[in-house]
Amino acid sequence: MKKLFDELAYEVSKKTTVKYSTSFSLGILALKPCIRDSIYAIYGFVRLADEIVDSFYAYDRRVLLERLQLETDLALRENIALNPILQSFQETVHKYGIDHQLIDQFMNSMHMDLKKIAYNAELYEEYIYGSAEVVGLMCLQVFTEGNKKLYLELKPYAMKLGSAFQKINFLRDLKDDYHILGRTYFPNINMKFFDDTVKKQIEEEIKDEFLEALSGIKRLPKSSKFGVYLAYKYYLSLFAKIKEKSSKQILTERIRIPNLGKIYVAFKSYVRYKMTYL
Repeated sequence: MKKLFDELAYEVSKKTTVKYSTSFSLGILALKPCIRDSIYAIYGFVRLADEIVDSFYAYDRRVLLERLQLETDLALRENIALNPILQSFQETVHKYGIDHQLIDQFMNSMHMDLKKIAYNAELYEEYIYGSAEVVGLMCLQVFTEGNKKLYLELKPYAMKLGSAFQKINFLRDLKDDYHILGRTYFPNINMKFFDDTVKKQIEEEIKDEFLEALSGIKRLPKSSKFGVYLAYKYYLSLFAKIKEKSSKQILTERIRIPNLGKIYVAFKSYVRYKMTYL
């Protein structure tokens, strides 16, 4: 029965999420059960593409990424995929009417990661839009469950939240991106002169985006509000830890929140959520 295969497909996407991200796993668990599988499916697809460009250096990553794009396009056309992650993803795309342009833009940013790019402001914005903001918009189409009016109202806030998350990831991963992968995303910055002043400017951008995003989170449906709020609070705690570090420290160590710390953030967030009626 195909139902068994569909169940397996979503289970693979869920296991992929849990394996790669405890923070997003905690956030998804805080969503209503009716939408969890679809968010696992989106994360599984995004993780698969990201893994190709970030990890598969022993293989021709361009060929693998192009193959993934072809298989994704085929799955979306035929409503079926033998790859379990693509199967759960295409079902989610069709169920919620996710815009295919968002998927194309995401893949474009993944292709950008295969190139040595000197990022200016325009390319930086293009990369963040494709790698993070569109992922937030895919999830928002699930959260709003077909309510186009609400989706359009919340779209700017989802983009701000995705952008803030990505910029925090850039700061968190700066050591590996710069020293191992040879990437620098921040525009018009010579990493030899990356200092506390430059770091502070980036942090101010993130702070403003976080403040704007919170007002959008407050307007989400109950089925997704706490889950997104939890992800927001986790990243806020990571951001606070990054701000405590000097520019030299984040170039030499990867800043992270230990799992016990994430659980503590989850508990505090739940209490605050209930007491403030967010």
